[in-house]
Amino acid sequence: MTHSSIRRMQGLVFCILLSSAGAALAGLSTDGLIASPEPGWPQWRGPKRDGVSDEKGLLQSWPQDGPRLLWKVDGLGKGWSSPIIVGRRIIITGDVGDDLVVFALDLDGTIVWQAKNGRSWKNPYPGARACCVYSDGRVYNLNAHGRLACLDAGTGKELWAIDILDRFKGKNITWALSECLLIDGPRLIVTPGGSDALMAALDKVTGEAVWTTPALEDDRASHSSPILFRFAGRRIIANCSSAHGFGVDADTGKLLWTAPLNNPHGVNVSTPIYGSGCVFFMTPYSEHGRLYRLGSGPQDMTAEHRWTSPVDGVTSCGVLVGDTLFVSGYRDVKWWLGIDWRTGETKHELKDLAIGAPIYADGRLYVLDEQGTAALLKPGEGKLELVGRFPLTQVRDRDAWSHPVLLDGRLYLRYHDTLWCYDVKQLP
Repeated sequence: MTHSSIRRMQGLVFCILLSSAGAALAGLSTDGLIASPEPGWPQWRGPKRDGVSDEKGLLQSWPQDGPRLLWKVDGLGKGWSSPIIVGRRIIITGDVGDDLVVFALDLDGTIVWQAKNGRSWKNPYPGARACCVYSDGRVYNLNAHGRLACLDAGTGKELWAIDILDRFKGKNITWALSECLLIDGPRLIVTPGGSDALMAALDKVTGEAVWTTPALEDDRASHSSPILFRFAGRRIIANCSSAHGFGVDADTGKLLWTAPLNNPHGVNVSTPIYGSGCVFFMTPYSEHGRLYRLGSGPQDMTAEHRWTSPVDGVTSCGVLVGDTLFVSGYRDVKWWLGIDWRTGETKHELKDLAIGAPIYADGRLYVLDEQGTAALLKPGEGKLELVGRFPLTQVRDRDAWSHPVLLDGRLYLRYHDTLWCYDVKQLP
């Protein structure tokens, strides 16, 4: 090979490497939700905390009695937390007697280990609230009283624990803390709503504070869980307090913007939704569903209210699919809506199903409604079509509030003491 050929080859390799690096940098700067680097379903509402799965090859309708049941396990205690799944472990919490218990199951539903994270919640609506989050061989959970524990994922051994209300001078709320924690690289994000911190980032290995966001006046924690996304070159964490939706800089904790979310009970439960430079918050009783367009200047950010929808969910969250937000209400809108993300106009309505919690995969919405019915919905032109429904439980006290989980063709549904696992793969 001649010297000129070698130089041409070296130049080609350099161009390829430069192109690859540029593509990687472009990917790093792309606006949108930031996924967990962990495999599986490692956190609340999935890899991006948006209730969306990219799985394909799933059943497009269900038999009359529902999909095939693979197994179910009882004895998980009272509660509404959803499982997380990483590798061959399913992690779920439940209140058993006086204790909040974290259970680790294998993929056949056999309990491998269990560990305690403080006291159970025995006040109004007793039961476990928040689901766990997994990162680098550790499992993290916040109990109803504010005890945050870090456990070894292999054994359940407690590695450290703190009381976030004591640490950041906060007070518990009427229906107890319910935040599903967020991992951001080396940091663990929590929203104590105390006088010393609205939000805090902790070192996930030690539990020590890395940064804090100053408290908002006359505000407290609520029940919502945060999301992480990139917008205009910034990494942003959005969540709700008792009176605000807000965004903070993920690297420094600086408060970037707030939006009013007042209601008589300080109850903001639904996880915020991000898409196309906008954030959607949903609160019952007064503000309802509100979308804010984000703006970014040299020094600050803004959140401009663009539209309001009458949807007023409490225990549910929405799922954004393309330019349609699918969500159910609570008091004023007691049914399912498909809302145009651009305008706030209602495109779809479905009243033949109780309100509940959805996730999305392979062109279908998977729903567990609050009466204990599992349903499969097909979004269509101008309508939502029921293409499968079966009773998971015969309960009629409207507290089937756990969110579905879908991974590797398996649908996981929880009602208090029991976790069911269904096969929803298409037959070969």
